[in-house]
Amino acid sequence: MNRYSWVFLLAGASVAVAAGPDIGQVNGSIVVTAGQSVGDVSTVNGSIHLDDKAIVADAHTVNGGITLGAASAAQSLTTVNGSISIGATSRVAGAVTTVNGAIALQHSADVSGRLINVNGSIHLDAAHVGGGIETVSGNIQIGAHSKVEGGILVRKSCSSGIWSWLPFNHCEPSRIVIGPDSIVQGTLRFEHEVKLYVSTRARIGPVEGAQAVVYSGDAPPL
Repeated sequence: MNRYSWVFLLAGASVAVAAGPDIGQVNGSIVVTAGQSVGDVSTVNGSIHLDDKAIVADAHTVNGGITLGAASAAQSLTTVNGSISIGATSRVAGAVTTVNGAIALQHSADVSGRLINVNGSIHLDAAHVGGGIETVSGNIQIGAHSKVEGGILVRKSCSSGIWSWLPFNHCEPSRIVIGPDSIVQGTLRFEHEVKLYVSTRARIGPVEGAQAVVYSGDAPPL
């Protein structure tokens, strides 16, 4: 089995259903220990961390990041101010959403839903996303051997779509890199200026609103 096949076996696998008590609080971080299975996990001021092979239902915080260890699983991940990191071979059945924060999928991670942020980078390392990627001003790195279904959308401003309550009306150009041996299925639509770099070994859908710069080698020019 090659590296590419391993990534997409995860896409067809179902995420285990969390069986356990909900954990909720207002202040303070929450840690789900290795191998533990719980229900919904929520806090307001604090981070959420899953150790390796832990399982949760929905994980939600307002001010804090969310981290999944290796081979962990969740139904959905949501924060407002904080980054989200999904460990190697971990799986998320639904959406992964943050407003102000980066999103990173480590090797062979799988998200069946959509990746969404406003500000912050989005990075895939030989990972799979089933519901597309959406940002406003974030940079996107689709690393080698990754696959994205559902396309990529870079919104014109935070005053459009689901972010209509935010007061921004302008975005700096985002840097979008589609790496070697990666696949993006669906439309790549850009509603404001971006710098789009596509590897000669990548496969992508139609592009709207940008002109791709094709590059060879492992990475585009800085």
